[in-house]
Amino acid sequence: MKRKLFRIAAAPGSLAVLLKGQLRFMNEHYEVSAIASEGEQHQTIRETEGINTIVVNIDRRINILADLKSLYKLYTLFRKEKPFIIHSITPKAGLLSMVAGYLAGVPNRLHTFTGLVFPTQTGMMKKMLIFFDRIICYCATNIYPEGQGVKNDLIKYKITKKPLQIIGHGNVNGIDLSHFDPEIYPQNKQNEIRESLNIQQPDFVWTFVGRIGFDKGIEEMVNSFTKMQKHSKNSKLLLVGPYEKDMDPLPFSIEKEIEENDSIISAGWQQDVRPYFAISNIFVFPSYREGFPNVLLQAGAMGIYSIVTDINGSNEIIENGVNGTIIPVRDSNALTEAMLNCLENTSKHENHNKEYRQLIAKKYNQEYVWSEQLKEYQLLD
Repeated sequence: MKRKLFRIAAAPGSLAVLLKGQLRFMNEHYEVSAIASEGEQHQTIRETEGINTIVVNIDRRINILADLKSLYKLYTLFRKEKPFIIHSITPKAGLLSMVAGYLAGVPNRLHTFTGLVFPTQTGMMKKMLIFFDRIICYCATNIYPEGQGVKNDLIKYKITKKPLQIIGHGNVNGIDLSHFDPEIYPQNKQNEIRESLNIQQPDFVWTFVGRIGFDKGIEEMVNSFTKMQKHSKNSKLLLVGPYEKDMDPLPFSIEKEIEENDSIISAGWQQDVRPYFAISNIFVFPSYREGFPNVLLQAGAMGIYSIVTDINGSNEIIENGVNGTIIPVRDSNALTEAMLNCLENTSKHENHNKEYRQLIAKKYNQEYVWSEQLKEYQLLD
């Protein structure tokens, strides 16, 4: 009889996207269930991963009454189902499930820090977030930073004295190289995609994929792009992702520029981002903070050179001057300079697409990441 493994996140989309394929793989070895707040993607998980899902609403924001209710539901669930392993991957889910698992006596309580919020915060908010992360670590039996940068911050801020284990080279799920493959998009398909977006064949496309929010560096990116337009009339900025106007709003001036600049194309949230990578010349990702950004693995697998900020995850995936350029955080001038350099060396980047892909394949092949995670689980048996 297989032992029970519960994977837990606040939103079902986190499990459906961040652990796509891995849940099905692990279900061959354990009886896997996914726990998350209500949402349509529970059905997606059940269908694509072939596992059971359980609804426990977990508010991403601080909400004491709702959090206590969620904590109690998780506690009673764990007491009833007696899982062998619980493994959380998002902050609020980690806090509630690790405490509930500790109280319920779950033998193996695992949490992966996919990113840390507190290093970019100040005052009471920073102290509170540090306190919460210390509780997670106190209640967890095993702690996994997604990358070296996250591990360094956990040590620097003295979050825990427990061992910190990075799975493989980092990243929770690796990259499916058969899915993110530029060969799927020959030139004729690229032409069709460009035409559908009103992008001309000679246009130089700068692309961002992710949440369209302030902490993703959208302000610097838009400002740098408008400067770029003075040097390159045929430049286009392609924004792919949902706006977070409530959680992480952009300055009004930046929203206005995005709406009124005909060379900025906002594609919104997309189920399949590969077509947008396929028509890109350079991927721009000037985020303020990350854990281990999947979009950089996707861009690299599609053979795209990237401009990134010097933050956790990004500076581990990108080798400066090799498969991308690393710039300081919140530095629009440095971003503009990096973009100009890419524009002046277009042929160089276009001739090394296979090398960019090989760098990602070497460290982050999905099968490798899954097998390393499985080994970690099997050590608990």
